[in-house]
Amino acid sequence: MNFALVLFLLLVVTFAAWLGDRFVFSRRRRRAADAALAEFDREAADRLRASMGEAAVATERERLRAAREKQPVWLEYTAGLFPVIAVVFLLRSFVAEPFKIPSESMLPTLYVGDLILVNKYTYGVRLPVVHTKVLDLGSPRRGDVMVFRFPQDPSVDYIKRVVGLPGDRISYENKRVVINGTAVPLARDGEFEDRRRLVVYPQYSEKIGDIAHKVLTELEKPSDIQPVLRFPHFDQCRYVSRGVDCTVPPGHYFVMGDNRENSLDSRFWGFVPERNIVGKAFFIWMNFGDLSRIGRFQ
Repeated sequence: MNFALVLFLLLVVTFAAWLGDRFVFSRRRRRAADAALAEFDREAADRLRASMGEAAVATERERLRAAREKQPVWLEYTAGLFPVIAVVFLLRSFVAEPFKIPSESMLPTLYVGDLILVNKYTYGVRLPVVHTKVLDLGSPRRGDVMVFRFPQDPSVDYIKRVVGLPGDRISYENKRVVINGTAVPLARDGEFEDRRRLVVYPQYSEKIGDIAHKVLTELEKPSDIQPVLRFPHFDQCRYVSRGVDCTVPPGHYFVMGDNRENSLDSRFWGFVPERNIVGKAFFIWMNFGDLSRIGRFQ
């Protein structure tokens, strides 16, 4: 489901109801209240004043006005919700958007079930729904954890780490990343216990760009990387028995998961177009199974 589109449609509907209520329906209700009060003053006010006093007249007038000016239920749940939906829409579209990690492809950085926030303006301000960039505030850097719409199915959001920028030559051979001819150092850093699968993986420290992070890989296993489809700019990649070598085309990015043995990423399906970028992931705001996960990451 395209939640951004659903939220936009809700915004349009509630805004239309809010406008209608402000400039049409509320005025009709006030006129109806004024007419009801005028009729009460003519036909019942004197009798009520004589029998129960002025306070009773004032109370009845207030009751009549409130009854006539009360919003109908359908307006309460449309026009009444417009301010809330507008705030949610603006925050989600231009400030930060929540996502849930669905897979293990970013272990050990992100766990299944992590609820994260994605900065929506770091890479520029984009119009919601159509995703057109209207204000350029920056570009992805090597090492960033980035959320994007999957190039082969833009209705699905992916999260991976940026490895290659436009124009970079990226090699992944024998489980090692090489950027523009320079090998990225990989140092053994203990083990990682996957409690969901009850498996222990070798863990390594890696630094891409200015971002130091940990990755999971098994160096002793053979590299068997084959494309899952012929993607755009397929001719920019060369697949060999030891891995893959690609030159990133203009306006595109090469991304990989930190769980190198269990991540479908640019090694298999190609490059991420700039227009598919959603934002930069930066904060875990909740994991109901492990509250210690809350905090920033990189």
